[in-house]
Amino acid sequence: MAKDQSFDVVSQVDLQEVDNAVQQAVKEISQRYDLKDSGATIAFDRSASAITIAAPSDFVLGQVRDVLATKLVRRSIDLKAVDWGKAEASSGGTSRMTGSIVNGIDQEIGRRINKDVRDQKLKVKVQIEGDKVRVSSPSRDALQSVIAFLKEQDYGIPLQFVNYR
Repeated sequence: MAKDQSFDVVSQVDLQEVDNAVQQAVKEISQRYDLKDSGATIAFDRSASAITIAAPSDFVLGQVRDVLATKLVRRSIDLKAVDWGKAEASSGGTSRMTGSIVNGIDQEIGRRINKDVRDQKLKVKVQIEGDKVRVSSPSRDALQSVIAFLKEQDYGIPLQFVNYR
């Protein structure tokens, strides 16, 4: 009997690339004419995996967020990896927005992936293991069709396929 082939579905973000994108955005904000003296700031807390943007108004906050988004995209970080909260008023009439970096697949999304793959009626076995989903099958063709299917779906988080063996 043939040995099962498998791969893992994960959602991981390289925090060093996020840090680099934040540093580039801070540099652009300090040099750009319309944002230079606005008082807008971006802070990245690596331990909490959170990005905080502070700006004097909601309009400037939106512009700073757009600058950060372009830097993230240039560093190959999917924008779905950042879960932005609502803009909230802070002291001094400024606005603040916090975005958390999504790392790992939570149980609810793991169950949705499990159900969707099983509904495809392919001969694969799907297991949720912590913050990843393992798919195994004796057929590599079935695994490749599962990868193609999952790439078409939108679960609100970026998915990567690792440990294909």
